[in-house]
Parts: sequence; C-alpha cells; structure tokens
Amino acid sequence: MAPFISRRSFARLLSAAAGALSLPAGAAKLDPNAQHAALGAAMGVTEKKFPAGFLWGSATASYQVEGGVNEGGRGKTIWDTFSHTPGKVANGDTGDVSTDSYHRYKEDVALMKSLGLRGCRFSVAWSRIFPSGVGQPNQAGVDYYNRVVDELLASGIQPFCTLFHWDLPQALEDKGGWQNPDTAKAFADYAGYMGGKLSDRVKSFMTMNEIRSFTELGYQNGMHAPGLRVSAQKFAQVNHIAVLGHGLSVQALRASTKPGTKIGLADNAQATCPVLETPEHIKAAEIGMREQNAQYLTVIMEGKYTDAYLKRLGPDAPKFTAEELKIIGSPLDFVGLNVYQPTWVRADSTKEVGYSVVRDPASYPHMLSPWLTIGPEALYWSPKLVSKLWKPKELYITENGCSSSDVLNDEGHVLDTDRVMYLRNYLTQLHRALSEDVPVKGYFLWSLLDNFEWADGYGKRFGITYVDFKTQKRTPKLSSEFYKATIAKNAIA
Repeated sequence: MAPFISRRSFARLLSAAAGALSLPAGAAKLDPNAQHAALGAAMGVTEKKFPAGFLWGSATASYQVEGGVNEGGRGKTIWDTFSHTPGKVANGDTGDVSTDSYHRYKEDVALMKSLGLRGCRFSVAWSRIFPSGVGQPNQAGVDYYNRVVDELLASGIQPFCTLFHWDLPQALEDKGGWQNPDTAKAFADYAGYMGGKLSDRVKSFMTMNEIRSFTELGYQNGMHAPGLRVSAQKFAQVNHIAVLGHGLSVQALRASTKPGTKIGLADNAQATCPVLETPEHIKAAEIGMREQNAQYLTVIMEGKYTDAYLKRLGPDAPKFTAEELKIIGSPLDFVGLNVYQPTWVRADSTKEVGYSVVRDPASYPHMLSPWLTIGPEALYWSPKLVSKLWKPKELYITENGCSSSDVLNDEGHVLDTDRVMYLRNYLTQLHRALSEDVPVKGYFLWSLLDNFEWADGYGKRFGITYVDFKTQKRTPKLSSEFYKATIAKNAIA
C-alpha cells in the first residue's frame, strides 16, 4: 500500500522540489522533462530508464494503410475479394484507399521523425511484387518499396521488413492458398527475391506476421479472408504448411541476403500469465507458453511438435516429415512478439499438462475491441517465458497497442486517456522484463496511424495519430504526445 501523504507533507515536497529546481545555475532554463524528473525525485517517484540504444518504433501492414490497390501493377489479394464481399467487413469498409500511404508515405515518415522514432516495421504486399504470387516480378512494386526504404533511412529510421502480413495473392488462393503446399514454396521464392532486392539497406526481415491469426481466422472460423471453415484435419495441415512456409523462407533469405542480415518473425504467441506469482502458477505459465503455442512458435523454435499437441489432435494431427520439421526449425536471429492481452493460467494437477486456462469473468476490463482484454503483465511474461524456454539471441516487441473510441473534441484534439493508461502500464511491465535482463532490443507500437482494421473496418481505431478518412488529415492524439515524451526520455514514469 502506498504511504499516505498529507496536504502539509505534499506542500513540503513541492517546496523541496522547487528548491531543487532553483539551486543549480541556469535552472530556469531546465526543459519540462528535467523539471518533471526533479519534482518526481523530490516526491520519491523515479523514472524507469530503458537501456541506452533501445529502439522505439511503430508497426503497420501493407493492406491496412497503403490503398492504391489498382496502381503500380499490384495484383488482387484475398483481402480485396473478402472486403468487397457483402457482410464480411463492418460497414462494408475496404482497404481500397485506407490512409493512402501508397501516395502519402513521405508525410507518414515525417510524422515518425517528428516523434523521434528510430524504427519502422512495415510489410511488403506480395502481390505488388508478384501479382499472381509467382512468375515474373513487377518492377514497379520493387521500385515503390525502394522509395519507402530510402525515405526511412534518409530520416534516420531503421526499416524492419515483414514479408507476409495476411494479404495473400488471390491467384494463389484460387489454387488452394495455405491448404496447398505449393504456396509455402511460392512464399519462399518471393521472400528470397525481396531479400536480395532490399538487404543492402534493410538489415532485419520478418518472414510472417501472426501465423495463428491468418490461419485460425481465415481457415478455421471464417472471420477473415479467405473466409473458410475447413475440417479439423485440414486446418492442422494449413498450420503445418504455414510454418513450413516460414522455414523455407528463412532458408531462402539466408541464401539471398547480404552478410549480417538478421532474420526472424513476428508472432502473437499466447502470453500465458500466472494467476498469482507463486512457484506453482509460474511453472504452469511456463508449460502453458509451450503448449498453447505448440503448432506455431514452439515448433518453430524446437523443430518438433509437442507430444501433448499431437495426442490432443489424434487422427486430425498434421502429416509431416522429419525433413519438414528440420526446415521449420531453421535457426532465427531474433523473435518478434506481438503482445496485446494476457492468457491467464493456473496450476492444475487434474490435467495431464499440469495447467488450466482461466476464462475471463464477464466483468473483465477490455479496450474498445472486446477481444482486447487489459493485462499489462502480458508484456512481462511473454518475453520472459519465451526467453527462458528458447533463449533467442534477441527479442523485439513487434506490436503492442489498443483500440479506443477516439473522437475529435471541439478544439480538434483527441484526448485518448485510456490509450495512454494502457501504454503506460504495459511499458512499465516491459521495463520490468528488461530489468531482469530479458533481451528485448526494441518496441514497435501498433500503430502510428488509424487504419483498416481487417473485419472491423475503420470502426476500431488503433493509431496514436487520428486519420480523417475523408480528407486524409492526420492529427496526433494525446497518446502521440505520451509516446514522444517516452522516447525523448527513454524512460517511463
């Protein structure tokens, strides 16, 4: 419990702080950050500093921001098809224009620079490079991403390239998509090609974003493109083909990129968190991290499926070879973790795996998106447990952020105090992990801009910059000021 501070004591603290500020020569010239730090120190509040060189960035995805869907030789994707199918996306929204970053990327990079960002995670639209997924490359698409990369570097921002963020070329889906092993091979060919074109300037590549999301939402429950609901056995095989595509692309990137290029992925591993921080529940969370992610990050990091996963699926388990598992387990230089909400687990001796997932009560708090439950501890336990289990060389938080019911007030501002609350608490937990030597090298906030949020369309805003989708005007929110100050101080209070 925090100590009680009376009004008299508070006044003494303020006086002491004022004295501290007035003593040094030239104190009147102290900037606001220094003044806040001095006041905080006088009141016993200390800032939590991040390591020198910690990389602060933002993340985005091609279909969510680019627009320009019929420009530059771009081929049709499953999201073009899905979003134009009545009833699939809220309000009939599509990514045809979105934030128009295809034309406005320089404006957006200038926004990044004004915030002090040092990293930008972006994705390449596969169909801009190979309009049909395979065949002859489209030079206009390559030229576009060359311009984006050059603009980032000219602004002192390090590009991190994701090669697949869900926008599969429609021509490949017509041949079975991720149900067809040929898609994994086509992805590796595309990844190797782009690695060869960009690695003279891009030093970090991610193969895929959130394999769990595009397989489960696209092929299991039909909520996302391509909107299918396949059988349990076919779905297990989809997952296997997807992680195989990841492994093949790692090998293709190794063969095609410049020496020193780092290769990883961005994964939304379920962030298993102990219901209480006691030894038995912490152990349950560790087991849970491995088992809840058995067909995704676990098989990628270990090159094998867990016995419990294969036993649970029984006759529906995927068909695979030892050589495929070896490819899936190709070594990585870093692991990116997309962390939004916790998965609470408890020790449970009645279960063979030793743990149970705890369902959220109806009263559990969440952001505007019902799925986005609030649990800052996730940003501690996810990297902590991944580091303990698999000891990756480097970790990045490749996504973290939240939706809010953002509206412009009469003064033209967005006072998203809920998002500031969310970010402050999550970053505090990330600092906790860093203080225990978990090797997190950077943090990419989702997202710089409001954008197309998949099946939610434009109704769920995740940006720290408000976008008027009719005029394309960008307006930084209160959370933008918060993030800018955090970066400037390299610290969280």
